[in-house]
Amino acid sequence: MKQLKHIWFIAMKDLKLFAADRMALSFAILYPFLFVVLFNFLLAGIGGEDERLELHLVTQEAEGGLSHQIIEALQTKDESQLKPGEPRIVWTKDYDEARQAVEDKELGGFLAFPADFTEGVLMGYGAQLEVIAHADAFNTRAALNGLARAIASRVGAQRVANHAIIGLLIEQGLIGQAIQQLFLGQEAIIAEEAFIGFEIEKVGKVEAENPANFVIPGYLVMFTFFTAGLSAVTIVRERQNHTLERLLAGSVRRESILGGIFTGTVAKGLIQIAIFWTAGILIFGIDLGLSPAAVIILSILMVLMSSAFGIMLATLVKTPRSASSIAVLASLVLAPLGGCWWPLFITPEWMQFIAKITPHGWANTGFNKLMVFGADFSAAVPEMLALVGFAVVFGLIAIWRFRTSAV
Repeated sequence: MKQLKHIWFIAMKDLKLFAADRMALSFAILYPFLFVVLFNFLLAGIGGEDERLELHLVTQEAEGGLSHQIIEALQTKDESQLKPGEPRIVWTKDYDEARQAVEDKELGGFLAFPADFTEGVLMGYGAQLEVIAHADAFNTRAALNGLARAIASRVGAQRVANHAIIGLLIEQGLIGQAIQQLFLGQEAIIAEEAFIGFEIEKVGKVEAENPANFVIPGYLVMFTFFTAGLSAVTIVRERQNHTLERLLAGSVRRESILGGIFTGTVAKGLIQIAIFWTAGILIFGIDLGLSPAAVIILSILMVLMSSAFGIMLATLVKTPRSASSIAVLASLVLAPLGGCWWPLFITPEWMQFIAKITPHGWANTGFNKLMVFGADFSAAVPEMLALVGFAVVFGLIAIWRFRTSAV
């Protein structure tokens, strides 16, 4: 019971010092919201419209082939005439360049007409359309496959009808007219400009993603860690001015001192996240997703991990200046790597991989799952366990290295 009292008094002492320091309060609470307001304004409206698909068509035929006429009829000439959601058709001239662009992920994919397309259609042995698409370009690949089937179906149907007419003319001995129909039939395939049509049905309005759903969690992670890291400065200073030694002399046990410092740091972090989420909901209208409980638990685990890091840092340095410098450096390096400045899901794969070695990356991934992608509680369990792991590692090092003497 006595130890709990000591822990409580030490924690309250740290909170009073924190409340009396206006600069620390501004940095921990007001300053982060300047970033939130700024980036919420800059990113407002992003994602409010569906991105228009761009379908590229390529032909390997010589000039004048049937494929040239088909692409000419299909390609988008006036983008202002396109309906909402209707894809843009682009005639790409060079097959090799288009294929390289797909391999380099600069182009999602394209539909290619073979060099013998016209000959295959005229002679009746058929032609093979080629769809080349990157593995990740799901929408582009599906659209190109659908377009290829539509072209094949239309050309095939026209060819069957045309051959039936030619057969009847030959049976009646009208050979000249049969030859004429042969050429007229091929022209008919591409005579109508809207030879492949698109029917667009828009159901509901595509709402813009609220940027606060990923901006606020990112800065919550960054500044909670930042504030906890800077608490190492106070611990080192109290060790240097012998405050911790005087506590020991006053019958306060080492475990109580450590517990009180940790509790006070956790309390500051809990105040931060309470203000962040309250302001986020009431002012910025953020959505906590399907499992608000998971968001809260993830936030608390982030506070525990950050507090353990702050005490660990205090045990590894000798001067307040060193503690401050390392706390700032660690926070500014881990924040962008861990997705605090931008959503990790828009970064390259190598950056997402690096983020896994940071606690920030796990925390932000969990928040994005819950608040942006609508995942349930179970989906964020791996991120919760990762934060527990970081907290345990930092905590064990802090307990092992903690000392009350500056010598």
